[in-house]
Amino acid sequence: MDGMTVTAFTKSVSEVAAESGVAASAVRFYEQHGVITAIRTAGDQRRFDDSAACRIRVAKVAQRVGLTVREIAAVFADLPDEPRPADWGRVATTLIAEAEARTAALKSHLNDMRSPGRLCEIEV
Repeated sequence: MDGMTVTAFTKSVSEVAAESGVAASAVRFYEQHGVITAIRTAGDQRRFDDSAACRIRVAKVAQRVGLTVREIAAVFADLPDEPRPADWGRVATTLIAEAEARTAALKSHLNDMRSPGRLCEIEV
């Protein structure tokens, strides 16, 4: 195959769920929203590659800092089929920058709420 690597989609929904610490319904949710990708077997069962559980674990952390599933899927869109550490490093850099920006915005909002003016006069 021209020296190209073929990604093996061998993991079932339940295997990905167990590896990522989420319910099977969450695995299907993340697939539906483009965070992970599955292929279908002849028996119409989903099969995922080895990176699916890692993607879900990273997505869960990103959600905790306020990213939406769509935003996370967009960050993952540039990942190759078989992400290497450098690829994950780029994802981490993006997620960290986004988390820091959101943290700064939250701190700014907190300062606004602490100001002596009326709460309803805060600029939004």
